[in-house]
Amino acid sequence: MQELINSFLNHLVVEKGFSHNTLDAYRNDLYQFMDYAKVKFANANGSLSWRDIDIDLLTDYVFDLRGKKSYRDSTTARKVAAIKSFFGFLIEEGKVDKDPTESLSSPRPGRSLPKHLLEEEVDRLLDKARTLNSPEGQRDRVILELLYATGLRVTELVSLNTDDINLTEGYVRTMGKGGKERLAYLHPRAIKALESYISDARPKQTADPKEKALFLNRRGERLTRQWIWAILKASAKRANINKPIAPHILRHSFATHLLRGGASLRHVQELLGHSSITTTQIYTHLTNEHLHKEYEKSHPRA
Repeated sequence: MQELINSFLNHLVVEKGFSHNTLDAYRNDLYQFMDYAKVKFANANGSLSWRDIDIDLLTDYVFDLRGKKSYRDSTTARKVAAIKSFFGFLIEEGKVDKDPTESLSSPRPGRSLPKHLLEEEVDRLLDKARTLNSPEGQRDRVILELLYATGLRVTELVSLNTDDINLTEGYVRTMGKGGKERLAYLHPRAIKALESYISDARPKQTADPKEKALFLNRRGERLTRQWIWAILKASAKRANINKPIAPHILRHSFATHLLRGGASLRHVQELLGHSSITTTQIYTHLTNEHLHKEYEKSHPRA
Protein backbone atom coordinates (compact mmCIF):
# COMPACT_ATOMS: atom_id res chain seq x y z
CA MET A 1 0.00 0.00 0.00
CA GLN A 2 2.80 2.36 0.90
CA GLU A 3 4.47 1.86 -2.48
CA LEU A 4 1.41 3.20 -4.30
CA ILE A 5 1.29 6.25 -2.04
CA ASN A 6 4.93 6.95 -2.89
CA SER A 7 4.17 6.53 -6.60
CA PHE A 8 1.32 9.02 -6.26
CA LEU A 9 3.54 11.52 -4.44
CA ASN A 10 6.15 11.22 -7.17
CA HIS A 11 3.38 11.85 -9.72
CA LEU A 12 2.44 15.05 -7.88
CA VAL A 13 6.02 16.30 -8.09
CA VAL A 14 6.76 15.33 -11.69
CA GLU A 15 3.38 15.97 -13.31
CA LYS A 16 1.85 18.65 -11.09
CA GLY A 17 4.91 20.49 -9.80
CA PHE A 18 3.66 20.46 -6.21
CA SER A 19 5.82 22.09 -3.53
CA HIS A 20 7.52 20.14 -0.73
CA ASN A 21 5.08 21.54 1.82
CA THR A 22 2.04 20.43 -0.19
CA LEU A 23 3.68 17.06 -0.72
CA ASP A 24 4.23 16.65 3.02
CA ALA A 25 0.55 17.40 3.66
CA TYR A 26 -0.55 14.76 1.13
CA ARG A 27 1.89 12.23 2.58
CA ASN A 28 0.72 12.78 6.15
CA ASP A 29 -2.97 12.63 5.17
CA LEU A 30 -2.63 9.43 3.14
CA TYR A 31 -0.42 7.66 5.67
CA GLN A 32 -2.91 8.55 8.40
CA PHE A 33 -5.74 6.99 6.40
CA MET A 34 -3.64 3.93 5.55
CA ASP A 35 -2.90 3.36 9.25
CA TYR A 36 -6.59 3.72 10.07
CA ALA A 37 -7.53 1.18 7.39
CA LYS A 38 -4.93 -1.31 8.65
CA VAL A 39 -6.35 -1.12 12.17
CA LYS A 40 -9.87 -1.66 10.86
CA PHE A 41 -8.64 -4.65 8.83
CA ALA A 42 -6.52 -6.01 11.66
CA ASN A 43 -7.64 -9.54 10.84
CA ALA A 44 -6.51 -9.30 7.23
CA ASN A 45 -3.06 -10.64 8.21
CA GLY A 46 -1.22 -8.11 6.09
CA SER A 47 -3.13 -8.86 2.91
CA LEU A 48 -5.02 -5.54 2.87
CA SER A 49 -4.87 -3.68 -0.44
CA TRP A 50 -6.40 -0.48 -1.79
CA ARG A 51 -9.00 -2.62 -3.62
CA ASP A 52 -10.44 -3.51 -0.20
CA ILE A 53 -11.36 0.08 0.66
CA ASP A 54 -15.09 0.78 0.39
CA ILE A 55 -17.46 3.67 1.05
CA ASP A 56 -18.40 2.32 4.49
CA LEU A 57 -14.81 2.45 5.70
CA LEU A 58 -14.34 5.90 4.20
CA THR A 59 -17.51 7.22 5.85
CA ASP A 60 -16.40 5.79 9.21
CA TYR A 61 -13.02 7.48 8.76
CA VAL A 62 -14.56 10.90 8.10
CA PHE A 63 -16.83 10.42 11.12
CA ASP A 64 -13.77 9.56 13.21
CA LEU A 65 -11.92 12.67 12.04
CA ARG A 66 -14.81 14.97 12.91
CA GLY A 67 -15.88 13.14 16.05
CA LYS A 68 -13.16 11.41 18.05
CA LYS A 69 -10.31 13.53 16.72
CA SER A 70 -12.33 16.76 16.63
CA TYR A 71 -10.62 18.07 13.50
CA ARG A 72 -11.95 21.30 12.07
CA ASP A 73 -14.08 21.01 8.95
CA SER A 74 -11.35 22.64 6.88
CA THR A 75 -8.79 20.04 8.00
CA THR A 76 -11.19 17.16 7.38
CA ALA A 77 -12.06 18.53 3.93
CA ARG A 78 -8.36 18.68 3.04
CA LYS A 79 -7.80 15.07 4.13
CA VAL A 80 -10.82 13.89 2.15
CA ALA A 81 -9.58 15.79 -0.91
CA ALA A 82 -6.19 14.04 -0.64
CA ILE A 83 -7.86 10.61 -0.51
CA LYS A 84 -10.12 11.44 -3.48
CA SER A 85 -7.14 12.62 -5.52
CA PHE A 86 -5.20 9.47 -4.61
CA PHE A 87 -7.99 7.14 -5.73
CA GLY A 88 -8.32 9.11 -8.96
CA PHE A 89 -4.65 8.33 -9.55
CA LEU A 90 -5.19 4.62 -8.75
CA ILE A 91 -8.04 4.46 -11.30
CA GLU A 92 -5.86 6.06 -13.98
CA GLU A 93 -3.05 3.62 -13.24
CA GLY A 94 -5.39 0.61 -13.27
CA LYS A 95 -4.58 -0.29 -9.67
CA VAL A 96 -8.24 -0.39 -8.60
CA ASP A 97 -11.37 -1.23 -10.59
CA LYS A 98 -13.69 1.33 -9.03
CA ASP A 99 -13.38 4.57 -7.08
CA PRO A 100 -14.90 4.19 -3.59
CA THR A 101 -14.64 7.96 -2.98
CA GLU A 102 -17.13 8.90 -5.73
CA SER A 103 -20.04 9.17 -3.30
CA LEU A 104 -17.95 10.30 -0.33
CA SER A 105 -19.17 13.62 1.00
CA SER A 106 -16.84 16.16 2.53
CA PRO A 107 -17.62 18.93 5.04
CA ARG A 108 -17.91 22.35 3.48
CA PRO A 109 -16.07 24.72 5.75
CA GLY A 110 -17.11 28.33 5.78
CA ARG A 111 -14.28 30.45 4.49
CA SER A 112 -12.91 32.66 7.23
CA LEU A 113 -11.61 36.10 6.38
CA PRO A 114 -7.82 36.41 6.50
CA LYS A 115 -6.54 38.22 9.57
CA HIS A 116 -4.62 41.41 8.87
CA LEU A 117 -3.05 44.35 10.68
CA LEU A 118 -4.26 47.93 10.53
CA GLU A 119 -1.94 50.34 8.75
CA GLU A 120 -1.03 52.02 12.04
CA GLU A 121 -0.20 48.60 13.52
CA VAL A 122 2.14 47.85 10.61
CA ASP A 123 3.80 51.23 11.13
CA ARG A 124 4.27 50.45 14.82
CA LEU A 125 5.64 46.99 14.02
CA LEU A 126 8.22 48.34 11.57
CA ASP A 127 9.14 51.37 13.70
CA LYS A 128 9.96 49.11 16.67
CA ALA A 129 11.99 46.82 14.42
CA ARG A 130 14.14 49.73 13.24
CA THR A 131 15.57 50.09 16.77
CA LEU A 132 17.24 46.65 16.56
CA ASN A 133 20.94 47.03 15.77
CA SER A 134 22.46 43.55 16.16
CA PRO A 135 22.99 41.45 12.99
CA GLU A 136 19.96 39.35 13.95
CA GLY A 137 17.98 42.51 14.68
CA GLN A 138 18.85 43.98 11.29
CA ARG A 139 17.87 40.69 9.67
CA ASP A 140 14.51 40.66 11.46
CA ARG A 141 13.85 44.26 10.43
CA VAL A 142 14.50 43.44 6.77
CA ILE A 143 12.29 40.35 6.96
CA LEU A 144 9.36 42.42 8.23
CA GLU A 145 9.97 45.16 5.65
CA LEU A 146 10.19 42.61 2.86
CA LEU A 147 7.07 40.67 3.85
CA TYR A 148 4.97 43.83 3.92
CA ALA A 149 6.60 45.37 0.82
CA THR A 150 6.11 42.30 -1.38
CA GLY A 151 3.33 40.13 0.07
CA LEU A 152 5.58 37.07 -0.21
CA ARG A 153 4.50 33.79 1.34
CA VAL A 154 6.71 32.79 4.27
CA THR A 155 7.93 29.75 2.33
CA GLU A 156 8.90 32.01 -0.58
CA LEU A 157 10.76 34.34 1.77
CA VAL A 158 12.91 31.66 3.41
CA SER A 159 13.69 30.17 -0.03
CA LEU A 160 15.24 33.43 -1.29
CA ASN A 161 18.91 33.41 -2.28
CA THR A 162 21.15 36.44 -2.59
CA ASP A 163 21.13 36.20 -6.39
CA ASP A 164 17.31 36.47 -6.37
CA ILE A 165 17.65 40.11 -5.29
CA ASN A 166 17.97 42.91 -7.84
CA LEU A 167 18.37 46.14 -5.91
CA THR A 168 19.18 48.17 -9.03
CA GLU A 169 15.84 47.36 -10.65
CA GLY A 170 14.03 47.10 -7.32
CA TYR A 171 12.61 43.57 -7.28
CA VAL A 172 13.10 40.05 -5.92
CA ARG A 173 12.60 36.91 -8.00
CA THR A 174 10.62 34.19 -6.26
CA MET A 175 9.31 30.74 -7.07
CA GLY A 176 5.69 30.42 -6.00
CA LYS A 177 3.20 27.57 -5.82
CA GLY A 178 3.31 25.14 -8.70
CA GLY A 179 6.85 26.21 -9.59
CA LYS A 180 5.65 29.52 -11.06
CA GLU A 181 8.26 32.27 -11.07
CA ARG A 182 7.23 35.87 -10.48
CA LEU A 183 8.79 39.21 -9.63
CA ALA A 184 7.94 40.95 -6.37
CA TYR A 185 8.61 44.68 -6.41
CA LEU A 186 10.32 46.71 -3.71
CA HIS A 187 9.67 50.25 -2.53
CA PRO A 188 12.67 52.52 -1.72
CA ARG A 189 12.53 51.91 2.05
CA ALA A 190 12.69 48.12 1.55
CA ILE A 191 15.56 48.51 -0.94
CA LYS A 192 17.53 50.61 1.55
CA ALA A 193 16.96 48.08 4.34
CA LEU A 194 18.06 45.20 2.10
CA GLU A 195 21.19 47.07 0.96
CA SER A 196 22.20 47.66 4.58
CA TYR A 197 21.53 44.06 5.59
CA ILE A 198 23.41 42.50 2.67
CA SER A 199 26.46 44.77 3.00
CA ASP A 200 26.68 45.00 6.80
CA ALA A 201 24.71 42.45 8.85
CA ARG A 202 24.68 39.32 6.68
CA PRO A 203 28.51 39.04 6.35
CA LYS A 204 28.65 38.84 10.17
CA GLN A 205 26.39 35.76 10.10
CA THR A 206 28.49 33.63 7.77
CA ALA A 207 32.07 33.43 6.60
CA ASP A 208 31.19 31.03 3.80
CA PRO A 209 31.20 32.85 0.45
CA LYS A 210 29.35 29.89 -1.12
CA GLU A 211 26.31 30.27 1.15
CA LYS A 212 23.46 31.49 -1.06
CA ALA A 213 20.60 31.77 1.43
CA LEU A 214 19.57 35.39 1.95
CA PHE A 215 18.37 35.03 5.55
CA LEU A 216 20.54 33.10 8.01
CA ASN A 217 20.45 32.03 11.64
CA ARG A 218 23.33 32.40 14.09
CA ARG A 219 24.94 29.22 12.75
CA GLY A 220 24.99 30.65 9.25
CA GLU A 221 22.21 28.34 8.05
CA ARG A 222 19.04 29.16 6.12
CA LEU A 223 16.16 30.33 8.30
CA THR A 224 13.10 28.08 8.57
CA ARG A 225 9.40 28.99 8.41
CA GLN A 226 9.19 28.39 12.16
CA TRP A 227 11.87 31.03 12.72
CA ILE A 228 9.88 33.57 10.72
CA TRP A 229 6.78 32.89 12.78
CA ALA A 230 8.79 33.35 15.98
CA ILE A 231 10.21 36.63 14.65
CA LEU A 232 6.71 37.88 13.79
CA LYS A 233 5.30 37.03 17.21
CA ALA A 234 8.22 38.59 19.08
CA SER A 235 8.03 41.73 16.92
CA ALA A 236 4.28 42.06 17.48
CA LYS A 237 4.80 41.75 21.24
CA ARG A 238 7.40 44.55 21.18
CA ALA A 239 4.95 46.73 19.25
CA ASN A 240 2.12 46.01 21.74
CA ILE A 241 -0.05 44.42 19.06
CA ASN A 242 -2.51 42.33 21.01
CA LYS A 243 -4.08 40.10 18.38
CA PRO A 244 -3.33 36.59 17.10
CA ILE A 245 -0.31 36.64 14.80
CA ALA A 246 -0.36 34.16 11.92
CA PRO A 247 2.64 33.55 9.62
CA HIS A 248 0.90 35.21 6.64
CA ILE A 249 -0.51 38.21 8.51
CA LEU A 250 1.76 40.68 6.68
CA ARG A 251 0.87 39.08 3.33
CA HIS A 252 -2.82 39.57 4.16
CA SER A 253 -2.13 43.13 5.31
CA PHE A 254 -0.23 43.84 2.06
CA ALA A 255 -3.19 42.72 -0.08
CA THR A 256 -5.86 44.44 2.03
CA HIS A 257 -4.04 47.77 2.15
CA LEU A 258 -3.34 47.73 -1.60
CA LEU A 259 -7.02 47.19 -2.40
CA ARG A 260 -8.08 49.90 0.03
CA GLY A 261 -5.56 52.19 -1.63
CA GLY A 262 -7.20 51.69 -5.02
CA ALA A 263 -5.16 48.86 -6.59
CA SER A 264 -7.10 46.63 -8.99
CA LEU A 265 -8.00 43.09 -7.99
CA ARG A 266 -6.15 41.73 -11.04
CA HIS A 267 -3.01 43.64 -10.08
CA VAL A 268 -3.12 42.29 -6.52
CA GLN A 269 -3.70 38.77 -7.86
CA GLU A 270 -0.49 38.98 -9.88
CA LEU A 271 1.50 40.43 -6.99
CA LEU A 272 0.33 37.65 -4.65
CA GLY A 273 0.97 34.92 -7.22
CA HIS A 274 -2.59 33.57 -7.12
CA SER A 275 -3.41 31.30 -10.06
CA SER A 276 -7.12 32.18 -9.76
CA ILE A 277 -8.64 35.59 -9.10
CA THR A 278 -11.28 33.82 -6.99
CA THR A 279 -8.62 33.31 -4.32
CA THR A 280 -7.82 37.03 -4.33
CA GLN A 281 -11.49 38.02 -4.06
CA ILE A 282 -11.55 37.02 -0.38
CA TYR A 283 -9.75 40.32 0.32
CA THR A 284 -12.59 42.33 -1.20
CA HIS A 285 -14.73 41.25 1.76
CA LEU A 286 -12.24 42.96 4.04
CA THR A 287 -12.26 46.17 2.02
CA ASN A 288 -16.07 46.12 1.79
CA GLU A 289 -16.24 45.72 5.54
CA HIS A 290 -13.96 48.75 5.90
CA LEU A 291 -16.10 50.78 3.50
CA HIS A 292 -19.23 49.89 5.46
CA LYS A 293 -17.65 51.10 8.70
CA GLU A 294 -16.53 54.32 7.02
CA TYR A 295 -20.07 54.80 5.67
CA GLU A 296 -21.62 54.34 9.11
CA LYS A 297 -19.09 56.74 10.62
CA SER A 298 -19.40 59.41 7.95
CA HIS A 299 -22.96 59.46 6.59
CA PRO A 300 -25.15 61.98 8.44
CA ARG A 301 -28.16 59.63 8.42
CA ALA A 302 -26.28 56.44 9.28
